[in-house]
Amino acid sequence: MMLRFYVLPVTLLGYLFICCSDAVPVTGTESWGYTTVRPEAHLFWWLYKAQDYENYPLILWLQGGPGASGCGFGNFGEIGPLDVDLKYRNTTWLQAASLLFVDNPVGTGYSYVTNKKALTTNVEELAADMITLFQIFFNTNPDFQSLPFYIFSESYGGKMASTIALQLHKARDAKTIVCNFKGIALGDSWISPLDSVLTWGPYLFGISLLDKHGLSEVMAAANEVKSAYEAGKFAKSTELWGNTENVVEKFTNGVDFYNIMLNEDPAIAVHSKLEQYEEPLSRLSRRLLKRFHGDKLEELMNGPIRKKLGIIPKNVTWGGQSDDVFQFMSVDFMKPVVSTVDALLGLGIDVTIYNAQLDLIVDTPGQELWIEKLKWPGREMFNNITWTPILTPQSKLAAFVKTYQNLAFYWILNAGHMVPIDQGVTALEMVKRVTKQK
Repeated sequence: MMLRFYVLPVTLLGYLFICCSDAVPVTGTESWGYTTVRPEAHLFWWLYKAQDYENYPLILWLQGGPGASGCGFGNFGEIGPLDVDLKYRNTTWLQAASLLFVDNPVGTGYSYVTNKKALTTNVEELAADMITLFQIFFNTNPDFQSLPFYIFSESYGGKMASTIALQLHKARDAKTIVCNFKGIALGDSWISPLDSVLTWGPYLFGISLLDKHGLSEVMAAANEVKSAYEAGKFAKSTELWGNTENVVEKFTNGVDFYNIMLNEDPAIAVHSKLEQYEEPLSRLSRRLLKRFHGDKLEELMNGPIRKKLGIIPKNVTWGGQSDDVFQFMSVDFMKPVVSTVDALLGLGIDVTIYNAQLDLIVDTPGQELWIEKLKWPGREMFNNITWTPILTPQSKLAAFVKTYQNLAFYWILNAGHMVPIDQGVTALEMVKRVTKQK
């Protein structure tokens, strides 16, 4: 196994970023590097230590896609100390925890493979890679072994997080990893894809973004996804999922799947006549990953950040293998992991679900449906509990929360798919509650 890491003290970091922009210096220290998890597969990771990190938990952030970069989008777009303009973020989660970003699966972001055959095809394979990374990370960072460790995730990252968490629990029991694993947080997560797709139509109809004719067409498309999946045609069901998105756009005049109060960005939407000549999965991956690889972020990651890191191989471009990542995972894409979440709850591991009011691609009604499928003994009591409000410092309603034993659900109001972007203060408050700092 190969582990390379580099550390810059806050004073040097401050000088570096002040030279590049007017950014406020980062608090704490950073390290980053590559871990070779298999001979032809290399994961890139980036760690930010919180100030007085000994008194704070460690949070691993997992981005979605699959193929979206946590070290890029999650870091500079959502929760890291600096934004894409290299300005200090007021709601960085570094205020509540040390942050570990990993470009996962291999081929995502700065991570890379030297042979496409080394790309992962399912969540079990990518979880095995992450377990290898954890083994080396905690061995070479013994200060973090006793600190509370949480996995937070977004979108497809939640599907990955569930499987990774279960394998991590087994590795701890086998004493191959020493860490103080406490729980996972599943943000707008792709846990039960069919439940999401089959609720798109009723959700949009209920808020007057579809008429009856549109509802009928969307449901017909969604049921085709279901039929393909039930027939075991998993890659086909992924293609038909993309077609269902097109039908939704047609009858809603281009609703944004990540925030229903917006319209789809024309640069992302699939409307071009030229696209009929593309392979369906190529079109899907390009569309799905476009918002995570915006021009500004791509210029940052392949320019100043690449230069700062100093270890990215010459033949590796940030995001250069992301389309391949999605296509290799396409057979696994529509498969649920509800049973995995059930297993985590049964083992007593803390599971937090948080979902945004304005998200469509992973809508809240779909999340509530898969919770009903849990066999966890506490499910009935959880369902019978009334949620409680969470207020902003200005006494405005920000969210609702319901908790029973080791399951919690946060309904985040006035937010789209990327909760930390739309409601940064609420997201940070939630992090503190989940990690028991409140």
